Amino acid sequence: MSRLAQVIDLNKCIGCQTCTVACKRLWTDREGTAQMWWNIVNTLPGEGTPRGWQTMGGGFVDGELVLGELPSAEAFGLAWDYDWEALERAGGPGQRPLRPLGETPTWGPNWEEDRGGGTFPNAYAFYLPRLCNHCSRPACVESCPVQAIVQQDDGTVVLQEDKCQGMQLCARACPYKRIYFDTVAVGSKKCIGCFPRIERGVAPACVRQCPGRARHFGDLDDPASQVHRLVREWAVALPLHADFGTEPNVYYVPPMLPAPLAADGTVDLEGTRLPEDLLRGLFGPGVRAALDRLRAERERRRRGEPSELMDLLISRRWHDMLGGWDAAPNARN
Repeated sequence: MSRLAQVIDLNKCIGCQTCTVACKRLWTDREGTAQMWWNIVNTLPGEGTPRGWQTMGGGFVDGELVLGELPSAEAFGLAWDYDWEALERAGGPGQRPLRPLGETPTWGPNWEEDRGGGTFPNAYAFYLPRLCNHCSRPACVESCPVQAIVQQDDGTVVLQEDKCQGMQLCARACPYKRIYFDTVAVGSKKCIGCFPRIERGVAPACVRQCPGRARHFGDLDDPASQVHRLVREWAVALPLHADFGTEPNVYYVPPMLPAPLAADGTVDLEGTRLPEDLLRGLFGPGVRAALDRLRAERERRRRGEPSELMDLLISRRWHDMLGGWDAAPNARN
């Protein structure tokens, strides 16, 4: 028995979408899955994908399962292709710009990418990778009337496609709205935690392919793992919307942006660029203590003093970040 978990350091995520593409190429490149992004990196502040997911409901209220809104395909953002042929034929003054085929889209998975909030010179934004949280109390499992979704011994939540009858109660129950519907296979689809890779000692694709080393992976109950130390010992990695009641197993190190500028153009070292209410709404009341601990340890390192926490977050050996799942991928995984 183990409890697999991820810690994503939002101070190291650069929004490159390498994790997104790694997942896409591995799991959702078939007919009927074009619109699916099991892993996606949204820009905050913003509505994310599906649009307005934070207010769609689901999860548990006072310990009772609640069915929320079923996201529409339009809320997720329909997939579209471009008129490449017209672009190739165009030339000279007034040439035709690259345009989508069909109706002009009005929303997409990353429609708000890099927009952020605030005003010059104190604008702010950060990237938030989102995927199935493989919760310890998954609302999707409790909502499925045909037991098509199961939780494995390592905590990974897997949807058995041969049992799914397409009722989509799981999509309504999931408060993170990380379950898609395949209109070709007529059934729900979701992240499977890369369990075929896990079984071979290989970390999930989104973790292994991260070029910024922003993701830590391992057994949350193993005191030697980095995820355990960041979540349990240092308490600087927090779940997203713990208030949903599903006990998610993806944790985030909250972002710290540069200090804001005061009206006279000087750096306000006592101020903060990111509104604390934004972070508290995402990561709960513990975010202030986590940020204070991060700042204190960063200052220790600046003074030339040792900091175990900074060493953990930097992780100069990438193998250390994978909790033992550092075998090399191959053609089979």
